[in-house]
Amino acid sequence: MAHLNHTSEFVLLGFSSLGELQRLLYGPFLILYLLAFLGNTLIIVMIIADTHLHTPMYFFLGNFSMLEILVTMTAVPRMLSDLLVSCKVISFTGCMVQFYFYFSLGSTSFLVLSDMALDRFVAICHPLHYGTLMSWAVCVRLAGAAWATPFLAMVPTVLSRAHLNYCHGNVINHFFCDNAPLLQLSCSDTRLLEIWDFVMALAFVLSSFLLTLISYGYIVSTVLRIPSGSGRQKAFSTCGSHLTLVFLGYSSTIFLYIRPGKAHSVEVSKVVALVTAILTPFLNPFIFTFRNEAVKAVLRGQTQRLKGLREALS
Repeated sequence: MAHLNHTSEFVLLGFSSLGELQRLLYGPFLILYLLAFLGNTLIIVMIIADTHLHTPMYFFLGNFSMLEILVTMTAVPRMLSDLLVSCKVISFTGCMVQFYFYFSLGSTSFLVLSDMALDRFVAICHPLHYGTLMSWAVCVRLAGAAWATPFLAMVPTVLSRAHLNYCHGNVINHFFCDNAPLLQLSCSDTRLLEIWDFVMALAFVLSSFLLTLISYGYIVSTVLRIPSGSGRQKAFSTCGSHLTLVFLGYSSTIFLYIRPGKAHSVEVSKVVALVTAILTPFLNPFIFTFRNEAVKAVLRGQTQRLKGLREALS
């Protein structure tokens, strides 16, 4: 592979343009990473442990939280270690593996977000048929398809990157093996690959975004027909946290990847990639804790249980 591509390793520039100042980023980024990991792990544990949350909505949320953990693990630990060293070398194989998992997991998270929108659509627009339409068998199939499809579709994508001829050096101006910086190093004809990437982005990001928008179009029209104000508020409250995640996730990704070609502002891309890799996973638990009544009720119950246990032991 090294002979074919004229390189056996890449150098990740990361935040080298900041010089020694990049070391100051280590502390804040580490705290964000640990909080993202702990917060999303807490959501998964809470959903598994509490029977009140054994519903399709929280089943998909558990999947989403797992994806948030895995996406951060593919890029952030490597980025953190690179902040402290001068030589930021990644092997060719390591780069391809990181590329594969980052984009497979990222695509899966968008499909799971659209599954969550579909669940809210059925719950609000077809409540009498909810149990049948969103049975556990249906939910498992939806989640299974969301996981399997990107991981299969990304195989030809990563193989095509592995067989490019990298003759414009081996320095990637990013903190992970992102698509555009890799293509910029190649002197092969990448026009077909760029079209394929655009098709993949349409298939996974824009199609799931469109499904989410259509679902919420129906949800809004249904909710507005509910006569009581409290009923409307209750219906919208179940969608608020999901809509916030949709906005955060899609806005940054559409900005980064729904553009054919190699021409990206690298520094801007790095900042936006930080949002998807570390900030959104950090915010996810807070969004679902503070904006979701069911989760807040479970947390209150667990806190009272722990308080009672402490009093009994003392």
